[in-house]
Amino acid sequence: MSPTPVDPMTALHSLRLDERQRAMLAAMGTPVWWPEAITATVDAPAAAPENTPPAAAAQQGAHVPPALRPPADPAPVRPAPAPKPTASPVADHPTDPTIATLDWDALTQAIQSCQACGLCQGRQHAVPGMGHRQARWMVVGEAPGEQEDKQGLPFVGPAGQLLDAMLAAMGLTREADVYIANVIKCRPPHNRNPEPAEVAQCRPYLQRQIELVKPDLILALGRFAAQTLLAGVVPDVDKLPLGKLRGQVYRVDGRPVVVSYHPAYLLRSPAEKGKTWADLCLAMEALEHNPLTPPAEM
Repeated sequence: MSPTPVDPMTALHSLRLDERQRAMLAAMGTPVWWPEAITATVDAPAAAPENTPPAAAAQQGAHVPPALRPPADPAPVRPAPAPKPTASPVADHPTDPTIATLDWDALTQAIQSCQACGLCQGRQHAVPGMGHRQARWMVVGEAPGEQEDKQGLPFVGPAGQLLDAMLAAMGLTREADVYIANVIKCRPPHNRNPEPAEVAQCRPYLQRQIELVKPDLILALGRFAAQTLLAGVVPDVDKLPLGKLRGQVYRVDGRPVVVSYHPAYLLRSPAEKGKTWADLCLAMEALEHNPLTPPAEM
């Protein structure tokens, strides 16, 4: 019977002596010889097969060229922290319920510092209003113009002078008998028409002014003033021209409202002054039931 062949490497491993075993043999006077080349062979890690993937070869301890080494596991990507919300100008704008509780001084300050819409970026002055704060008459215009923006007062310049003449024809002055305000408190660029969103932002201010003044009658001058005050009272009021709205007395929260042309329009169309005087007489009749004779000059 032929002996079973023995794998040389298996034999080497089986003859491998540790330090304790070598010390015991030396004490017994038995020399120990172990080829260094074989030791190196036994101690060296086994080479990875040629077709071993780089990752597997690395696990077996074989040398892998840097270009073939698998990339290290990337560090976990942590989501960037969400940016902190920046303060919005509208965030500091009083809400409608808050505006409804303001007194005169707080309301004026809120209007002057308001940043609720883009009109604040181009204004010189906001225009809260002026006049007698417990007047029987309240005049509501549309939006400040160039002169109003410069002075912070409503109805100044040529249109303001014509308004003063209209009031004088009824025996009124703006200081003693009338409170004047605009639907929009800041001048739109180049005197353009106010946008619906701008009107919506300013409307609570006007509503609070009406509540504080408690006028016996409101005179709405201009299309945007009429549409703002009559919203919810006249169906599709935003689609009606001013000529269709004037000539009658409306009731808004139980208060009479009369519509007429804006003084700036009358400066461009002086022939319409006769219609405006008729509107003023209608307002006086609604308030006092005492129509006036047209003045010689207005």
